[in-house]
Amino acid sequence: MIGARGQQVKPSDIRRWGPTWSRRVGWFLDHIYWNTTVVGAENIPQHTRAIVAANHVGIMDGPVVHGALPRGSHFIVKQEFFDSALGFLMTYSGQIPVDRSSGSAALRVALALLEEDRLVGIFPEGTRGRGDISAVHAGVAWLALRSGAPIIPTAVLGTRGPGDSRSHVPRPRTKLYVEFGTPMTVDVADLKGRAATAEAMSQIADTMSRHIREASARTGIALPDM
Repeated sequence: MIGARGQQVKPSDIRRWGPTWSRRVGWFLDHIYWNTTVVGAENIPQHTRAIVAANHVGIMDGPVVHGALPRGSHFIVKQEFFDSALGFLMTYSGQIPVDRSSGSAALRVALALLEEDRLVGIFPEGTRGRGDISAVHAGVAWLALRSGAPIIPTAVLGTRGPGDSRSHVPRPRTKLYVEFGTPMTVDVADLKGRAATAEAMSQIADTMSRHIREASARTGIALPDM
C-alpha cells in the first residue's frame, strides 16, 4: 500500500489513471445520492496545471469536490484514510497520502503532478473546522510558488452544518454547493524564502475567505460551528 507509515510516497506511486474512474464515483455521489449544485466549473483549466484549494468543513468534502470537477484530480489526503479498511480505494483512485507530522514528501509528489499539467487538490486549513479560512498552512503557498500554477479558490457548503459533528455524513438528497472561483496567482514581487511564503499565504487566505463568505451569502448555507 502506498504511503504506509514509515514510507515516503513517491511520484511513481501515484496511479495516474485513478481519477478517471473515481471522478465518476464522486459525480454519482454529488448528483444521485446528494443534490449538489456546481458553480464556476468553467474556471477549471481543461488541459493545464492548477491547484484546487478548498475550505474543509466535513468528512465528505474530498469526494464532493473530486466529483464536481470537470476533469480528474489528485487530492492530498491524510494518511489515516490510506490506513483504513478502504485505503485501497484511495490508492487506486490516484490520491496523494500525507503524513501530517511531515508533509514534505506529499508536497513533492503534488509538485511533480503539477509539472505534468495535472490538477491537484488541497485543503489549506489542514483539517476539518469551520471552513472560514481563518488560517492556511504553508503547503499551498509552497506549491503555488514552485509550480507557477493558478489557484482555484473553492467553497464547499452543506457537507456539515451548525450543530453537526465533524464526522457528519450528509443524508441522501442533502443540498450541497461547490463553487469554483476565479483563478488567482500569487505575486510576491522580489520577496524570497519565508517572506515570500508568508506573503503568498496571506494572499491565498484573503482570496479564499472572501470567496467562501460570498458563496455562503449567495446560497444561504451557513458554515458549521467550531
